[in-house]
Amino acid sequence: MIELEQARHHLEELGLGQAAQSLDAILEAASRSQSTYLSFLNELLEAELQERQRRNVEVRMKLAHLPYRRTLQEFDFSFQPGIDERLIRELAGLTFIGRQENVLFLGPPGVGKTHLAIALAMEAIGQGLPVYFVSLAQLVNDLRKAYEENRLDKRMRVYLRPRLLIVDEVGYLPLDPLAANLFFQLVSARYEKGSMILTSNKSFGEWGELMGDPVLATAVLDRLLHHCHVVNIRGNSYRLKDKVKTGIYSTPGTQVGQFYSGAGGSNEFRR
Repeated sequence: MIELEQARHHLEELGLGQAAQSLDAILEAASRSQSTYLSFLNELLEAELQERQRRNVEVRMKLAHLPYRRTLQEFDFSFQPGIDERLIRELAGLTFIGRQENVLFLGPPGVGKTHLAIALAMEAIGQGLPVYFVSLAQLVNDLRKAYEENRLDKRMRVYLRPRLLIVDEVGYLPLDPLAANLFFQLVSARYEKGSMILTSNKSFGEWGELMGDPVLATAVLDRLLHHCHVVNIRGNSYRLKDKVKTGIYSTPGTQVGQFYSGAGGSNEFRR
């Protein structure tokens, strides 16, 4: 027992807290199975590594500012059959981040745009990639404040540093000239240097009105779409599906398929 306590103390002194905590259980299991010394050592180190990876993921999750956690396994592809599941699984491989490509999820509210964006973010975080999530309203308000305080360059680096930047809810509120220009500066600075995922309820033809300047909107889209995967979701709201079934809520008269027809095909890639 003295040797056991000494071993646990040494592990703790070396900063191997999880190995120290797991020592008794792993030692007992090794004794029952008559494991080799090398097998016992590997199991002890594996317990430590798994705990460190878990803690690292938790830290990266907090730094990413995700509003909640969603995975691809939780996404109901059967409810949105228009989505190319193969493409989404391919994006989850994260090669688009290595190639500094973007992803745009388009569609009406509730169809799963943010869920998919967060699911891809969680895949990236699990692979150790820096991720940051922000709504467009939060983004431009933050950059506006930095601009007014003459520290825009420093604050802009917060949004340039992550390998993957997610900008949610593009189109829910119109942008004034300063906000539109700040958004353009960010998109331009990340162009071919870092990947972005954007979610929007507006077709590309409406971005001129959104930004209050068709020329500036064209410049933004030109950079976003140059290397981009576009996923156009034409389904109904997942959040309201139960109410639609019971007749409490009926789909508005405008056909979302027609409304978003200006956004291109359901899945599109531009180089």
